[in-house]
Amino acid sequence: MNTLLSAGIIFTLLAIVFCLYRWGNLKCVGVTPVKTFTFIAILFTSGLDVGLIMFPLTEFAGYADHTASPEYAFSNPLAIEFAYWGFLIWGFYFLTSFYFCVIEPRVKFFEIPLIKWINNVVIIGTCAFTAYLLLSNLPWYLPELSEEGSIVTTFYVIVFAVIIAAVFSSTDIKYVRILSLASTWLFLALIAVMWFLAAMGPNEMLDAANLIGNYFINIHQFVLPLNDYHEFYLFWWFAWSIMIGQFTSRFVGGLRTWQVLAALLIFPSIPLGIWFSVLFFYHENGLDSGGFVGISMVVVGITFVINSLDSLIRLYSDNMNLTVKRVGRMKYILGNLVALCALTMLFKLNFLEIQWVGALVIVLYFSCFLYILLKKRKEVLAIRSSPEERDLNFNTSKTL
Repeated sequence: MNTLLSAGIIFTLLAIVFCLYRWGNLKCVGVTPVKTFTFIAILFTSGLDVGLIMFPLTEFAGYADHTASPEYAFSNPLAIEFAYWGFLIWGFYFLTSFYFCVIEPRVKFFEIPLIKWINNVVIIGTCAFTAYLLLSNLPWYLPELSEEGSIVTTFYVIVFAVIIAAVFSSTDIKYVRILSLASTWLFLALIAVMWFLAAMGPNEMLDAANLIGNYFINIHQFVLPLNDYHEFYLFWWFAWSIMIGQFTSRFVGGLRTWQVLAALLIFPSIPLGIWFSVLFFYHENGLDSGGFVGISMVVVGITFVINSLDSLIRLYSDNMNLTVKRVGRMKYILGNLVALCALTMLFKLNFLEIQWVGALVIVLYFSCFLYILLKKRKEVLAIRSSPEERDLNFNTSKTL
């Protein structure tokens, strides 16, 4: 698995370099273009889930324990957390967004029946894993509702309600913009509130920036997996990448290829860096993250989950032609609800692992590349623009 993962990462980085070299100044236009801020909001909130909110406070201590994990000794916990979530790995999303926006319409690899089926398995599986992450982390953030850190009935009810909300919101495209912008503003508000409650000053933020700067000094160290936990993260990013690319490519609004890459690497990394800095300050100073703070984090995490699941449910439903219009609203809601609840429990029972999904995505990467080399090489090399039928008309997205 490690060899496959390393090969996938190297291939992805080389493919990014080739896309920039070949089509760096090409104007990317999606089927439903939106303004840049809305695009970034959709990308950011669809491309991240509850793990961003709930994981860091549980991980800093492990990254600082060099006795148990000597491989982390070259850096600090804050830089490592940032490395696992920010900057370079957003290149995965760039590659798939560019591919589905510009290349896939000419190649149609994902319209091959077997590939379409595998793609939908990946999307549905990752949807369920996202719900499982929420379920498994609730006891840590809401200990007052738990019994010695166990998952109680209340937490199952919360996750069930979240899945219902996400399935319902996926029935109408108008909710995409609402959820994306709401998630963005709620996340920024959470950062501001926790920053204020911690009385964190400019000097502390400057210290945190210096710690994060260690990531950029040692960025080469984070390219390939450091250990099994880093491997888990990288497989997780691969699992997300292919479907986030399919979804967000619809909304690219005329940015040049290099601008899309810059937007993905820079804009999400800024709030991530600030967020992790605030959380690290809480960790280092032993500040209380329970009560109001814990509930606030859970609320924002739930909003992220609903937003992510909405995007992914809509994507696989469209791919399988199981839309509301075709099957009816009630069948659509019940079918998705049963499928996601069942798969969430399979992750809970350790019957499924996200690493398997990520490995399957890497196989899709290589399969697509070989398909292009063997059958679509001329068509791809002839690309000079986004598909001709694309119109940079923001009025097409007014329903968003």
